[in-house]
Amino acid sequence: MSDLGFFALRLALVVALLGVGAGIYAGLSRRPDWTEVTRRAVLLVGACVTISIVCLWGCFASFDFQLRYVAEHSARSMALPYRLAALWGGQDGSLLLWLFMLCGYSIACAVGSRRASPRLLPWVFVSLLANALFFLALTNFVTNPFDRLPAALVPSDGNGLNPLLQHPVMMIHPLMLYLGFVGFAVPFSFGFAALVTGELGTAWLRSTRRWTLVPWFFLSIGILLGGRWAYEVLGWGGYWAWDPVENASFMPWLAATAYLHSVMIQ
Repeated sequence: MSDLGFFALRLALVVALLGVGAGIYAGLSRRPDWTEVTRRAVLLVGACVTISIVCLWGCFASFDFQLRYVAEHSARSMALPYRLAALWGGQDGSLLLWLFMLCGYSIACAVGSRRASPRLLPWVFVSLLANALFFLALTNFVTNPFDRLPAALVPSDGNGLNPLLQHPVMMIHPLMLYLGFVGFAVPFSFGFAALVTGELGTAWLRSTRRWTLVPWFFLSIGILLGGRWAYEVLGWGGYWAWDPVENASFMPWLAATAYLHSVMIQ
């Protein structure tokens, strides 16, 4: 199962690279057939990343301690929900989760934005695929969650998850934050496409209104859950002294709220 996840990530990297090239050609030549090629590249990258993250979840569920990441962040004593949540308990899995959610938004955009300006769409897909390409490069070559331990070093049990993270909110809070953070890639991509094509009217703003509301909602929920988590785990003082992760989620929320008001006014 781990091999399937590893090669799915490799294939996603290749397809994303080809998709960026196809999208640039489609945008410059204004050929709708190549825009469709780029759209299908978005769908295929999403499918490959989905296979990869499902395989990693399967490794956590089945105690596959041959994988370094599984051995470092799970243990046999952990209940299944916490083992699955351990996927985003470290950097390698968090980046894969970020990539997975980015692909989910990209697929939704590819399916739901067919009525958008034909000139904008190829550049929207280029931006989304380039974003995915960055995270694919990281997960393939820098923080690959499918790295294996030498056979002689495979433990019989893992290290387990940080006790502070073994909290019910752990299974929801990071997901809400990521759905908020990642979702703003779609309105950013429409803004990028508008700048590249010179179509700076209201068309791209109309296209991004709903794409802004959804991540703003999830980010708001994530911030509220983060406050409750900090209060319960660290006490009242911890609530008022959020760690950098919590503060970092509040700053883009302020910018997103201002942008959302601007979109509604336009």
